[in-house]
Amino acid sequence: MNREHDRHGIGMTSQRTRERLIQRLYDEGLSNAGVLEVIRRTPRHLFVDEALAHRAYEDTALPIGHNQTISQPYMVARMSELLLAAGPLDKVLEIGTGSGYQTAILAQLVERVFTVERIQGLQERAKERLVKLSLRNVVFRWGDGWEGWPALAPYNGIIVTAAASEVPQALLDQLAPGGRLVIPVGSGDVQQLLLIIREEQGFSRHVLDAVRFVPLLNGPLA
Repeated sequence: MNREHDRHGIGMTSQRTRERLIQRLYDEGLSNAGVLEVIRRTPRHLFVDEALAHRAYEDTALPIGHNQTISQPYMVARMSELLLAAGPLDKVLEIGTGSGYQTAILAQLVERVFTVERIQGLQERAKERLVKLSLRNVVFRWGDGWEGWPALAPYNGIIVTAAASEVPQALLDQLAPGGRLVIPVGSGDVQQLLLIIREEQGFSRHVLDAVRFVPLLNGPLA
C-alpha cells in the first residue's frame, strides 16, 4: 500500500467511514468545529494494529498492546474540547502518550505538546507515527506520569489519558494560572472525568462524565 493510501485509507478506513464517525460525534453533542475537523482528517487507522484497522473509525476504544488502549474518538474529542474551551493554548502536557493518537489530535490544535509515556515500546511507535504525519511540535519523555514534567512547567493545559486514583499533586503544581487539567479519577471500573482550573485562589473542580480508562501506573517500563 502506498503512502497516500496509508494516510487516506481504503474500504472500512475510507473518508466516507470517517465522515460517519464525525456525524456520530456531532450527534452526541460535540460541537467544537476545530476539534471535529482535526479528528476527520487524522488517520486513526495508522494508530492501531493492521488487524484492527477496519475498526479504526468505530467510536470505541481498541487494544494497542501492553494492556493499554487507544481511547474512543468520542472521549478524545470530549477531552480536547474541555481543554480548549477557554481559548487557544500554546503549551500542553499530555500524560500517557499511548498510541500517539490523542497526541496527534492535540498537536494540530495547540502550539506545543509535551507528552510523557511510561512504556518505552509504545512511545517509540508513537514517535514514528507522528513523524509519518509530519507533526513536529511534540516533545516526548519516557517517565512516570504521576510526576508530570516539572522541568518544563508551567503548562496552560494538562490532559491525562489514564485513570488516577487521586489527582496527582505534581500536576496541580505544574498548572499555570488559568490553566485547565482534564483527568479521569477513580480506582474502580468506572471513574469520573474531572475538569480542574487553576484560579487566582486555589483550584475549581468540575465533575463531568462517568468514564472508563486504564489505570495510571507508577514508574517507567522498558
